[in-house]
Amino acid sequence: METLTAALKATALAGTEKKWLVLYTRARWEKKIQDKLSEQGIECYCPLKVVNHQWADRKKNVELPLFSCYLFVRVSRSQQEKALQTLGVLSYIHYMGRPAVVRDSIIENLKWQLSICKDAEIISLSGLSIGDRIKIKNGAMESKSGKVIQIQGKYVLMVIDNIDCALVTKVHIRDIDKQN
Repeated sequence: METLTAALKATALAGTEKKWLVLYTRARWEKKIQDKLSEQGIECYCPLKVVNHQWADRKKNVELPLFSCYLFVRVSRSQQEKALQTLGVLSYIHYMGRPAVVRDSIIENLKWQLSICKDAEIISLSGLSIGDRIKIKNGAMESKSGKVIQIQGKYVLMVIDNIDCALVTKVHIRDIDKQN
């Protein structure tokens, strides 16, 4: 009888243990959803980056989500459904059939890194390798093609080879398109 009581208590405690999960949200709703979840008493975290936006009449620094369409929530099992039913939330991100759990240390490290570097950004280099053919889509060398010779953080060092000589230039990853 005592082991049954201990097992029931352990199950009850497991249901109240809070874990960081990742919500997938509607585009550009991350901060709205964070406000709604906070009003419901659900702990959430939307990492933000500071970006300088320019409109026709003014410039302004704005805070944008570091991860587009994602929001971290720290919930117990009983709060998971409540968070999922919030307007603008589409689903949880899953890993092996269950909501993906993010360790507390990862969230704390992310908060610490963003406190130091407010203008951090996420740039995907997946699918880009040395030797790939790319085309510049913005800047002084717009529409020039070449080959990647080195990847340096968020910049690509490339050789532009169709101007009767080899010109090496450093181009930001957002200003290139991969060619087949």
